[in-house]
Amino acid sequence: MSNLVIENIRALEPGVGIIAEAVHITDGKIVKPDAETVQGISEPERIDGGGRLLTPGLIDLHAHGIGPVSYEAGPEALREGLRRVTRHGTTCVLPTLTGSMSPERFDHLASLAEALDEADGASAPGLHLEGPFVGLPGAMIPIVPGDVELLEALWDTTGGRVKAMSVSPEVSGILPVIERLCRRDIVPMITHTRATAEETLEAIEAGARHATHFYDVFPVPDETDPGVRPVGAVEAILAETRCTVDFICDGIHVAPVAIRAALAAKGYRGLMLITDANVGAGLPEGMYDTPAGYPIKISRERGARIHDPKHPLDGALAGSTLTMERGITNLLRWLDLPPEQIWAMGTSNPARLLGLEAKGTLREGADADLVLWEETDEGLSALKTWVGGRCVHDGQADAAP
Repeated sequence: MSNLVIENIRALEPGVGIIAEAVHITDGKIVKPDAETVQGISEPERIDGGGRLLTPGLIDLHAHGIGPVSYEAGPEALREGLRRVTRHGTTCVLPTLTGSMSPERFDHLASLAEALDEADGASAPGLHLEGPFVGLPGAMIPIVPGDVELLEALWDTTGGRVKAMSVSPEVSGILPVIERLCRRDIVPMITHTRATAEETLEAIEAGARHATHFYDVFPVPDETDPGVRPVGAVEAILAETRCTVDFICDGIHVAPVAIRAALAAKGYRGLMLITDANVGAGLPEGMYDTPAGYPIKISRERGARIHDPKHPLDGALAGSTLTMERGITNLLRWLDLPPEQIWAMGTSNPARLLGLEAKGTLREGADADLVLWEETDEGLSALKTWVGGRCVHDGQADAAP
């Protein structure tokens, strides 16, 4: 039986606050952290946290890649990406796919799904399929009408390894798809939509009660009657108390004031942080080639932009370069909330959405997915990351000569 004690820490329970000065881990699970339990351990490994903050690991619901890696490139790329994200304090991620859902690519999709079982970095409880039942296109997202038979084929191809699917309420035939997703315990996420308020409410009633990269690719309806404010999916989602939302919190895709507006409508338990990261996320500023065939220019102020005068979208955003620890840093600066409520947006809130009861918490019996943080004026940096009690990132060791 393996035993580890992380002591001299400020252990933060999301939504609650600092709860302990030590955490005891046995066989990958958290034992209730108290002095009596810790003192009773027989020769455990001990780590001195130096008074630093320890939190549950971050959970990313929506990410396409990290660094030079696209999850969709192949099984080894997916596994490499899951190793890389641990450097940023992410211990659980849904690899998000857009281009592997047509029948001619099912073999590739199956190989990606099987790779989840071989992950040795962040855990991946399933795939997030962004499409194909969406109303507005995105990078590589096919658009097809709602089709329960295609959904079942995707489920079978992945061996049941689908945890979330992004859909649009206005797509024909979408309501039976949403209902089937719910029966399969797959989380339907609303996105890429021009839906009316009525269409959105019908989708919510069918079971689609989360919106991903909210506000982005949720265009404002056209004003058809001057003086009458049009409403659509955004207003319906904000007004519906059963709905939660997530944001790309990089300050580029969504203005902080828009996040504060959603906070006023939803409360902190209704908000979540995602990255929607792609190739380039976490890399230094500069120019990089991409698998899409065009270079991108990364800057802190403008994110990743297509940098090709011959490209029709030269200068446009090319995905997100956000990492989860940077997103939490931003929210801590933007929102006037207790820190434990902000940490919940990247830990316990997404865990609750996905039904992952053993993640996003320091409660007794939870998975020991943990991060020890270095806090500086620049923001948060993951000093050590554990997944299931195993150290998968050691910033001190990586920095050693």
